[in-house]
Amino acid sequence: MEAYCVKCKAKREIQDPQPVFTGNGTPATQGVCPICGTKLFRMGRTPAHEGLDPVEHVTAGAREKLADKPKMVIVESPAKARTVGRFLGKEYKVRASVGHVRDLPSNRMGVDIENDFNPHYIIPSKRKDVVRELRADVRDSSAVYLATDPDREGEAIAWHLTQALDSAIGLVRPVHRVEFHEITRDAIEHAFAHPRDIDTQRVEAQQARRILDRLVGYTLS
Repeated sequence: MEAYCVKCKAKREIQDPQPVFTGNGTPATQGVCPICGTKLFRMGRTPAHEGLDPVEHVTAGAREKLADKPKMVIVESPAKARTVGRFLGKEYKVRASVGHVRDLPSNRMGVDIENDFNPHYIIPSKRKDVVRELRADVRDSSAVYLATDPDREGEAIAWHLTQALDSAIGLVRPVHRVEFHEITRDAIEHAFAHPRDIDTQRVEAQQARRILDRLVGYTLS
């Protein structure tokens, strides 16, 4: 496999090729020029990428680019975002999702009753600007903290955020769920000292209720 060497100003065979992934999950190969030792890099999947965990093979450069960026926190309301932001300080930027960012479509059932009642979620048109802004902020962050409300609905919003922002989160930004029951400095600091994963059982419970509501609504109408 060849790549262009900027020092030699010519294509060179990549020496010691290593399969890697960029921060957004794109496969690539890196190595060195056999003539001058300059680092070489070429995008594209190869047989060497098969079976590799992209997260474990992200380029060092992708991680280094995020080192000095602030951490991103997402809450539900703008008022809470301002308060939480004051407690956390400049190392964090706090944004609001303003509720749900995905939902079942309003113009059709959105539930596949012939395939285990799988829901088909969309980003409603009135929420697209919010999602676009959140994606831009996530791309300029080193980590993501989902601080939505500490209930079943908040857990579902946190999960939907990971789905809507997946392309922006990429492979190198860790995603944490944090939960606090009161907006005080002590409660917030304790929550961020004890992050957790998203509770999928809570999410599934909320989805089941949402799907049932949709099925009943369509049946009655």
